Amino acid sequence: MYRKPDVNQLAFEDFVLPFGGKLRSDNRWVLLAKQIPWAVVEAAYAQQFSQEDLGSPAKSSRIALGALILKERLGVTDRELVEQIAENPYLQYFLGLTAYQAEAPFHHSLLTTFRKRFTHDSLGTINEAIAQLIADAQPTKETPPTNDAPSTDLGTAKEGDESTPPNGQLLVDATCVPADITYPTDLKLLNDAREKTEAIIDGLHAARPSPTKKPRTYRQKARQAYLRVAKARKPGRRKLRQGIGKQLRYLRRNLSAIAVMAQAGRLVALPRKRYRQLLVIHELYRQQLWMYTHRCHRIADRLVSLSQPHVRPIVRGKAGTAVEFGAKISVSVVDGVSFVDPISWDAYNESVDLVQQIDAYRRRFGHAPASVHVDQIYRTRENRRYCAGRGIRLSGPPLGRPRTSTEATAEQVKHAHQQAHDDATARMAVEGKFGQAKRRFGLGRLMAKLALTSETMIHLSFLVMNLEHLLTQAVFSWLVSWWQDWRNTGNTRLAGWWLEMQTHFRDDRLDGLKGRGTWRPECLAGV
Repeated sequence: MYRKPDVNQLAFEDFVLPFGGKLRSDNRWVLLAKQIPWAVVEAAYAQQFSQEDLGSPAKSSRIALGALILKERLGVTDRELVEQIAENPYLQYFLGLTAYQAEAPFHHSLLTTFRKRFTHDSLGTINEAIAQLIADAQPTKETPPTNDAPSTDLGTAKEGDESTPPNGQLLVDATCVPADITYPTDLKLLNDAREKTEAIIDGLHAARPSPTKKPRTYRQKARQAYLRVAKARKPGRRKLRQGIGKQLRYLRRNLSAIAVMAQAGRLVALPRKRYRQLLVIHELYRQQLWMYTHRCHRIADRLVSLSQPHVRPIVRGKAGTAVEFGAKISVSVVDGVSFVDPISWDAYNESVDLVQQIDAYRRRFGHAPASVHVDQIYRTRENRRYCAGRGIRLSGPPLGRPRTSTEATAEQVKHAHQQAHDDATARMAVEGKFGQAKRRFGLGRLMAKLALTSETMIHLSFLVMNLEHLLTQAVFSWLVSWWQDWRNTGNTRLAGWWLEMQTHFRDDRLDGLKGRGTWRPECLAGV
């Protein structure tokens, strides 16, 4: 059951404090609460609940999304966030509470439920509403925008209108968001799987209806065999293969014992979490046995974690991190606003996302971009053909041999080099967004354990980044408007101020001279 609350913004003067006083209007949480489109959040959040009055009412959309925003903005754990909310009246005002309360409004375990309730579509709708606020907050420019100038006026043209000329810049790039898992090795995964199967055997044996003999697992010998290889400083290839083979045989023995117990009907006593682990272990054993038999280290959909089986290795080929383990995301940046469209847990070539990003740009802004700034992997023949057919300029040099500089083509070559430099400079903004998201907003390591909640955290990180950009844009707009107003009336104000200062200085000097008795009419010559 869900009861729709009042989405009107509570004035900070009306927030009741038990010790008297009022909240500061310039506090960062008060300012941030004014920028969030809570009506859009409420519309996207309320669709997941039925209208029947059954069960306990759910928490409001402002509490749900506000708590997730606070967590990403503060960079704390779920437990620490609940403690800070109970201690800080500004955080309670941000969540929509009308008065300060000493107890936390929810338990820390409810944050996982909040992450599950906000889907990719709902967070995308909220992010686009924030992008529209950023576009409205931009200061008006006296010069008309060019075709390559950024354009973030969302919804100004009909969706999918091909007749509208291209306008604006689109920056596209992909990156990997690492998951919170240990560095996977075949030996470590097999040992972990063996220990979990031993725990499953213990649970099934404890739930037996009659006294029976417990299957042998040889867990002590298996542990010693694992440590002999794992603690070796530099185990050779032969020793490592022998260790993997032993763990495979121990694991096969445990799985066979579990199968015998399952035939006796004991599998119903297995908890849901253990049953899910058993299915993952079966797939891990199949993959590891195939690679061990064929003497290779590659297989489709390779498992690298038993607790997070959705995580896949992403080959990056960069210095320091040749392979990362997490989600691969494709991000587009338009005038400082970030959008996350595809999120995949499988490795793929990101060049196939370019058409999807251009279509998303057309859906948001009503027209195609005038230029698309990408790196080399996106400049395929198919993408070049797609952009050329729609009047979109794709950054980067054209295909073929570079043009030689002659007297006839010197100006064209110089212009091409300058254009390539400008495109590379413009594309740096998306790299900066990646650094900001990973170093400041928690994308350096995803602490969520589920695929759905991990995707929610990715979207929330970029949503909070856009909120920070919205606050910065609001301050910048105020400065620009003040500068334009001062420039229009500044000459008159400056002349009046200078005349007032001269008069004040003249009177003070005359008073000082008269007080010392040294005043003469000639003293006014220098004033």
